[in-house]
Formats: sequence, C-alpha cells, structure tokens
Amino acid sequence: MCSKPSKILTFVTLLLLTSCATFKPSNVNNLCSVLADEDWYEAAIDSQDKWGTPIHVQLAIMHQESKFQHDAQPPRKWYLGFIPGPRPSNAYGYAQALESTWDTYIRATGNSGADRDDFDDAIDFIGWYTATSHRKLGISKWDARAQYLAYHEGWGGYKRKTYNNKAWLLKVADKVKARSLSFSNQYKQCRRELESNRGWF
Repeated sequence: MCSKPSKILTFVTLLLLTSCATFKPSNVNNLCSVLADEDWYEAAIDSQDKWGTPIHVQLAIMHQESKFQHDAQPPRKWYLGFIPGPRPSNAYGYAQALESTWDTYIRATGNSGADRDDFDDAIDFIGWYTATSHRKLGISKWDARAQYLAYHEGWGGYKRKTYNNKAWLLKVADKVKARSLSFSNQYKQCRRELESNRGWF
C-alpha cells in the first residue's frame, strides 16, 4: 500500500538533490562552457552590472584561483610523503578568498551569510574586490594583469610593489591576462546564445 508514496518521495528527493548539485563546467578553459549554467551566467552578469568589472576579467581571476572548483584550497604541506601538515593559508572556495578579506567584503557589502563555496557570492566578491582596487589604486577594471597582482598581494602589497620580487607571480599575472583575452573572444562567440537562454525558465 505504501509503494506509490515511497516511489514519489524517492523521485522528489532525487530531483531536489539534482537541482542542488554543484555545477561543474565541462571545459574550464572555455568561457562559454563555464557560463553554460543559467544561474552562473545570471550571477556573472549581476556582478558585472553591479561592480563594472567585465565578466572575462572576473572569470580569468577565478580560473587562476580555483579552476571553478567550489571547495578549492591551497595545497597542504606533507611530511615524509604521508603525514599531512598545515595549509599555507585559509584561502578557500571559488575565489580562494582569505577569511579576513571575506569578512571585510561582508562588512562592506552587507552580504551577510555569503559563502566562499557559493558561485554567486564568489563572483560578487571578485567584482567587489576589483572595483575596490580600481577605487583605491586606480587600476582599470579591464586590466586583468594588474587586477590579479592586487588580488594576490593585497592592496597594501600592490602599493609597495611586492610583486616585483616574485618573478613567478609576474608570470602567473601574464597568464591571467592571456586567459582574460581568450575568455573575451570566447564570450563574443556565445553571448547571443547565452542572452537568448537567459530567463528562459
């Protein structure tokens, strides 16, 4: 007698779990794939409109930080090859934001309850951070290279030009710039389709 309700309950449960599953782009190196999820595209558009930093710049930074992995963390140090040691920082999530910087973001924006492993919050964080770098340091919101250096070194570090002592970081910033240009070209190819699917549901 309970078979039908059980099947219905199972179906509803699976549906809810599927809808809550974390979206994973099929190709993290292609902006069109990254924004294939309608919710992600909507969040990226909202952040661009709110903070003024182009989508391709924001996503180039996120790509470098986490490759769009929701629970990304800095690699842990290991002793003797199998004993886990501490991580170099508490950076976490899509944006690899530090707890202290994330707290500053929440206080500045009033986005209480924001989570570092939530794409909507992470992209808004990057938008806020780059807009603040523009205001504090005069960095163009379109300058992916300089924006990334400020993102990595912090506003104080960027002012002191600490990046000049890190040849490896300058190379990474060049990669972010190249990724940004690639993302920009890809966006031009799929923007019309993304816009046509926007709000379809």
